Amino acid sequence: MTPLAGVIAARIRAGGPISLAEYMRLCLMDSRHGYYATRDPFGAAGDFTTAPEIHQMFGEICGLALAQAWLDQGAPTPFHLVEPGPGRGTLMADMLRAAARVPGLHDAARVALIEASPHLRKVQQDRLGQVRHIESIKDVRDNPLFLMANEFIDALPIRQYQMTPEGWRERLVGLEGDALRIGLGPIVPMHRPGQPGDIIEECPEGAAFVEALARRIAAQGGAAIIVDYGGWNGYGDTFQALRNHAPEDPFAQPGLADLTAHVDFAALAAAVLRGGAVVSRPVRQGHWLCALGIEARAQRLAQAGDAGAMAALRRLTDPAEMGHLFKAIAIWPQGAPPVPGFVPLEAHADDA
Repeated sequence: MTPLAGVIAARIRAGGPISLAEYMRLCLMDSRHGYYATRDPFGAAGDFTTAPEIHQMFGEICGLALAQAWLDQGAPTPFHLVEPGPGRGTLMADMLRAAARVPGLHDAARVALIEASPHLRKVQQDRLGQVRHIESIKDVRDNPLFLMANEFIDALPIRQYQMTPEGWRERLVGLEGDALRIGLGPIVPMHRPGQPGDIIEECPEGAAFVEALARRIAAQGGAAIIVDYGGWNGYGDTFQALRNHAPEDPFAQPGLADLTAHVDFAALAAAVLRGGAVVSRPVRQGHWLCALGIEARAQRLAQAGDAGAMAALRRLTDPAEMGHLFKAIAIWPQGAPPVPGFVPLEAHADDA
């Protein structure tokens, strides 16, 4: 039993089973034993590798896409350039380096990172210098907001519901002896179709974040690109743990493994529309990167002596690697040009 497992077990004994969302929040962000609060999980020496850590090309494409969106909206000065869940700061560093080619952008940008982990804040400062850290987008008031989020929504707490012959019940984390186990709570009122055994997932924090982001962009200008892995309807049990680059039982070692779930892009799109902004169709990561020129960039880097450029290209874009599982959506104000590589969502969009 890990130290955090003991804390969670004691809480369950005192107050009863907890939601999966509360379990994820404790496992990832507990101030003493939480996964992100205590370690750098990225890269070959960690538990997983994100697209920015694979190669600089990913961050370059993201940075130039937002830079073009900034230009298309009249190059407003100043503006906020924000990244939530910035990891080691690699993506922001690559974005800023690429965007330095755009006259006036560096002077206009007010960079801010949304990061809850004190440990990762220190890592980001080592990479980027004395960068500003904020708690939420509410902390950057006024002026247009341009935001890049990569593998941020998937780590936000989810709730799960399972259809039974009596109706939908929330899946809760309880105890079987001393072991943490998933079980079913009381019937909850939900108006979604399902057959017994079906599971649906909801991410209230993700939807709230995106709706607030859309309201801000609709009112004051800007744009956002959100890249993550997931699908279009939220059905199925996608809750998972990853440790040492391999899957693990999510309840086996709380606090020592990363916990995530697939993103429901349909729910995010609905949140954007509630916020009054334009949302794009989801596009596969590989398609989006190729549409914006990553293949030509990889070839140039390879010719210049970058031995890993072509392998990184495959990993980022190939359907068998990250190319299809990972998807991207963009947000922009009504009346503004689309963010490069995206088209507005149609009334009956299907999975990208």
